[in-house]
Amino acid sequence: MAIRVKVLGCRRLVLLFLFLRLLLEAQAGKIRYSVSEETDKGFFVGNIAKDLGLQPQELMERGVRIVSRGRKQLFALNPRSGSLVTAGRIDREELCAQSARCLLEEVEFKMNEITAPGTRIPLPSGQDLDVGMNSLQSYQLSSNPHFSLDAQQGSDGSQQPEMVLQSPLDREEEAVHHFLLTAFDGGNPTRSGTLRIRVQVVDVNDNPPAFTQAVYHTSVPENVPLGTRLLMVKAMDPDEGANGEVTYSFHNIDHKMAQIFHLDSYTGEISSQEPLDFEEYTIYPMEIQAQDGAGLMARAKVLVKVLDINDNAPEVTITSVTTSVPENFPPGAIIAFISVHDQDSGDNGQTSCSISGNLPFKLEKLDDNYYRLVTEKTMDRELTSQYNITVTATDQGTPTLSTETHISLQVTDINDNPPVFPQDFYSTYILENNPRGASIFCVTAHDADSIENAQVTYSLVEDTIQGVPLSSYVSINSDTGVLYALRSFDYEQFQDLQLRLMARDSGDPPLSSNVSVSIFVLDQNDNTPEILYPALPTDGSTGVELAPRSAEPGYLVTKVVAVDRDSGQNSWLSYRLLKASEPGLFAVGLHTGEVRTARALLDRDALKQSLVVAVQDHGQPPLSATIMFTVAVADSIPEVLADLDSIETSSHWDNSSFTLHLVVAVAAVSCVFLAFVIALLVLRLRRWHRLRAQTSASVLAGLPTSHFVGVDGVRAFLQTYSHEVSLTADSRGSHVIFPQPNYADTLISQESGEKKDFLSVPQSLLEDKKETFSQVNLL
Repeated sequence: MAIRVKVLGCRRLVLLFLFLRLLLEAQAGKIRYSVSEETDKGFFVGNIAKDLGLQPQELMERGVRIVSRGRKQLFALNPRSGSLVTAGRIDREELCAQSARCLLEEVEFKMNEITAPGTRIPLPSGQDLDVGMNSLQSYQLSSNPHFSLDAQQGSDGSQQPEMVLQSPLDREEEAVHHFLLTAFDGGNPTRSGTLRIRVQVVDVNDNPPAFTQAVYHTSVPENVPLGTRLLMVKAMDPDEGANGEVTYSFHNIDHKMAQIFHLDSYTGEISSQEPLDFEEYTIYPMEIQAQDGAGLMARAKVLVKVLDINDNAPEVTITSVTTSVPENFPPGAIIAFISVHDQDSGDNGQTSCSISGNLPFKLEKLDDNYYRLVTEKTMDRELTSQYNITVTATDQGTPTLSTETHISLQVTDINDNPPVFPQDFYSTYILENNPRGASIFCVTAHDADSIENAQVTYSLVEDTIQGVPLSSYVSINSDTGVLYALRSFDYEQFQDLQLRLMARDSGDPPLSSNVSVSIFVLDQNDNTPEILYPALPTDGSTGVELAPRSAEPGYLVTKVVAVDRDSGQNSWLSYRLLKASEPGLFAVGLHTGEVRTARALLDRDALKQSLVVAVQDHGQPPLSATIMFTVAVADSIPEVLADLDSIETSSHWDNSSFTLHLVVAVAAVSCVFLAFVIALLVLRLRRWHRLRAQTSASVLAGLPTSHFVGVDGVRAFLQTYSHEVSLTADSRGSHVIFPQPNYADTLISQESGEKKDFLSVPQSLLEDKKETFSQVNLL
């Protein structure tokens, strides 16, 4: 038996009691702090203000101070913060010395709980320095049911106290026994000393573990999160140490179930480590075994009841499904059979089935959880060629679960749509002089059907143009709908083609539709301007215009008249003086073609002026024509005749030679000029009224050769003329009408009595025109 004496009150730690009495309006507070010895000055002990529920400034206002016993002040108060701190180093031995409050003796014994009664335990002997009756005389043991005191006389006469076990010890009933052994002397007054005795009962494994319940029950939902604590089993073992340490384990449990649950071997906590499934187990039974360190065991049953939750969505099975139907499929035709099943129970397993969207189908319930999908109305493939039918099965659990299943149904085509052109009418343009085989236009017809029902071919509807079959002008590619020109078009021949095209599908029976197409021929600048006046005589001579020597600037000498068979800007004409023997003497109107004097004629000016006028259209590229004529400057006809004898038809423009000849010609004709002046005036007055009555519709007629005077191959046009020029927006339709000439103003050749045409207009330019003309008189 081991005996150990433990002295309390080591010098490292001491519990100090500090009493502060605060007179706070008739209330007192008691606060206890502890502090280790040997702490330095200023060590924080506690916050008095906070512990008293006061503000630091209130301590100062109420005059709080520290009152300590003894001569030395051990603690100080910080009035600003309300903190209690050490005033210096504290020495426990200096404070307590040998005071009983600071020094206590205790002896400890350990006894096995199976120690037999009668066992004796020797106790320490007391000491007394006195002698005689004043020395140690007796011992006394505090009352207890297990031990008694027996003092044995020693050889030296001293008493040896012993503690005797009277009854068996039970650690589970009382693990530690405390006694006081008091030693008394015989003095007066009697003095005593006390020894504290502590008996610790050592445990033996004399108790098996015992569960708090024979059967443990719990109910958990099947969707409980993994790792959730389901329940805790508890087995009690009153033994101590390893004898009382209980561990838990599964006993006689299914291998699969052991993987679902986890048992903490030390705490007895059972948690889930795999999902629970109501559909697999409604109750999980298991047996738990508790075992202490010495091998004693106990068992208990655990029943884990699984509560069903709506964790299973309905299962949808589709059979006898049809994947394609024609668009004329009748209503009520069966598309598919559908069955629905839910593994849950109760309301969680009650299901309903529906289809979503505005579809031409419906569900018909046959029996519990059985349905059929049928058509509700006729379908149109051109509107919808494929249906994605969503079948939704829903249970009545909380929360509601549903399953969607998709059925893809293809609608096959029948030929119920003819080809359709995007437009009711097409128009296109092509430039004239196009090459044969040129692509003109492309038409496309769309057929809403599919496959062969949508294969479109194109053809021309037979017709004629100017008595010629349409197929000789254009052709069409039957597959692509491209129109081709079979010949080169001439805008001057016709300006547009009107035709009809037909589109036909390849269905059975075939369907077709027609469309009108207008092809407009656009003009190209392929016609050179044609000069109508002045027109050269047919004998190759050059025409001569007369200008009096007294002509003022702006005097109208003649007018160049030209037409262009093209249209638009291709027929817009402009005139310019290309070449002149006397630059600056004459000017040509840009748009009128009028040849006028740009300045007054001078004596030094040659009597014969040669002019070249160019007429150009506004096409791209522009085309032009030129006219060369001679202007004779003279005051009288004899002068002109005299001068004409010296005129040469040479193409060389020598200004000095030309002037000399012109002067001679004018002098020759001046002698006869006066003779004819009177005749000319009389003839002019006679014809005046008839000329005013002439209509603007007169056709340009040729002028007889008597209108000219010819000298040495040069023919001079001396007629005073009046032109009626009819113009339209299309210059190809313009024409010039000349009234009957006034022969009083005409020089008649003495050498020839022939009458030759001076001007003529192509008859084709004057035909086929029904426009309204305006009249312009050029005098």
